[in-house]
Amino acid sequence: MNFIALRMLMTDRAKYFGLIFAFAFSTFLLQNQISIFCGIMQRTGSQIRDVTDAEVWVMDRYTEYFEQTKALKDTDLTRVRSVPGVDYAVRLFKGNPTARTLAGKFASTFTLGVDDSTLVGAPRQMLLGKWENLRESNSIIMDKAGYALLFPGEPFELGRVLELNDHKVTLVGISNASAPFVSFPVIHARYSEAINFQGRERNQLSYVLVRPQPGVTAEELARRIEKETGLKARTTAEFIWDCVIYYMKNTGIPVNFGITIIVALIVGLAVSGQTFYMFTVENLRQFGALKAIGVTNSRLVGMVLLQAVVAGAIGYAIGTGMAAAFFQATLHGMATRGIILMWQAVVSVGLLMSVVVVAVSLLSVRKVIVLEPASVFR
Repeated sequence: MNFIALRMLMTDRAKYFGLIFAFAFSTFLLQNQISIFCGIMQRTGSQIRDVTDAEVWVMDRYTEYFEQTKALKDTDLTRVRSVPGVDYAVRLFKGNPTARTLAGKFASTFTLGVDDSTLVGAPRQMLLGKWENLRESNSIIMDKAGYALLFPGEPFELGRVLELNDHKVTLVGISNASAPFVSFPVIHARYSEAINFQGRERNQLSYVLVRPQPGVTAEELARRIEKETGLKARTTAEFIWDCVIYYMKNTGIPVNFGITIIVALIVGLAVSGQTFYMFTVENLRQFGALKAIGVTNSRLVGMVLLQAVVAGAIGYAIGTGMAAAFFQATLHGMATRGIILMWQAVVSVGLLMSVVVVAVSLLSVRKVIVLEPASVFR
């Protein structure tokens, strides 16, 4: 019976390929949009994730996400250091000065000023140069995407000179920093120099980076700092999720991607459902003949489910292959770097398409169950 069911499915090539295309297109669109959405949301905390030397971030109590900073007082650093359980606490500056090349090319930047003595917060993944080179006077490290933006079409080369707020600096390293949410060059410099790139204000301290002592968890220390100082303290994971939640609540990104995902679901369900239903109706005579020779309803229902599962599985496999090929082709682009086909999207879409296959099958099963075998002979 299973062989007969598959022969019935594949006899009408037009409807068979149309059914597979509906499942494949829906799968591709769902996996594509879910992976891109998650990749963009991950970028909201990319600069936080890149700091591997600290586990707790201390900030103004009203800070909601990474880009929203209110400068702390220098005395706040001392207060944090006095909290029991702190191994070390160092300052971090974040600003957005404009970088200009000698050729006149310029761009706004994400500039991070790391602690002068320890260089905690400096990038650890380097493509060219060493992060320790930041100890040199008037030196910066720039990410590869920022380099490509300011020096388009030119090979990676150290020693280039840029201007930041009338301060000339030398490029001593090119990092492989994670892509930020906004495509600005990511620059690292020493704290004492970075504050001059932005322009001095009364308070300059953006964040305090803290590492707990052995035996003290990051969560425990964060709550202790909040209680002792009145400042806001978040672990790295908590701060990343704060950024994701902020962008989810205050931007139109979830709505835009949500509409596309809903459309993909409707297309997958409506087109595949209609195609499979028409396929079943056109084969009612064959199902009636099988009923007439004694095939039970449960067996016929199994045949219908088998046809839907086979078409859905083939379409899902093709759609997943299309999505994988798409992300492989865009993986190394500067604008799309780091956005990959996520296994969570593959699994969740697989479960979702299983629901679609069941729904599609139910549309056709009733016609087979209520079918009278005598109708074949009319």
